[in-house]
Amino acid sequence: MNNKAFDPACRQCPRLAAFLDEVKNNHPDYYAQPVPPFGDPDPDLLIVGLAPGMHGANATGRPFTGDFAGIMLYNTLFNHGFSNQSTSSSGTDGLQLSGCRITNAVKCLPPQNKPASGEITTCNHYLRYEILGLKENAIILALGNIAHTAVLKALKLKLQPYKFSHGAEHDLPEGRVLVDSYHCSRYNTQTRRLTEEMFTIVFEQIRKRIKTD
Repeated sequence: MNNKAFDPACRQCPRLAAFLDEVKNNHPDYYAQPVPPFGDPDPDLLIVGLAPGMHGANATGRPFTGDFAGIMLYNTLFNHGFSNQSTSSSGTDGLQLSGCRITNAVKCLPPQNKPASGEITTCNHYLRYEILGLKENAIILALGNIAHTAVLKALKLKLQPYKFSHGAEHDLPEGRVLVDSYHCSRYNTQTRRLTEEMFTIVFEQIRKRIKTD
């Protein structure tokens, strides 16, 4: 991973920095810092989420670990050969990813899980360096429209030709491909906007792409 793709001491967003200080004060055992990407340093697949969850990544220091959204994600990664176990409960649970890395469009916990547009823009240069460090023909999976937009902005691409749609595939420079999925959030899964079958189909698409490339 490009060393410009993450700064553990970043405090460029005053609102987020102040909120993390508040959370750390209220929850001394929580990680409560910018959450680093996790997984294979030279992946075939980069998964981009939105931001750390309060009692998930913000608490554990690992993306999608310890929160509801991680249940479907890590189980699906295991089923498709990207991980050595189907659950992710803590940063010390022995989980390893192979051929896959997970990151977020915004590295710090936002109040009410909603980053401001300016905060997404400020954090975007980290995502840019991370994507530029990927191998040619890598797959990028955007979980949700905000992650989708962040990927395009990171590559300085116009948004109009790349419409977000669940299961859509978009050709990017350097032979890379952007794949879209609804986010595996509690709301989306409980309302069945995203089902396990729908998520599985997306990963089947990705696996076919990786084997073809």
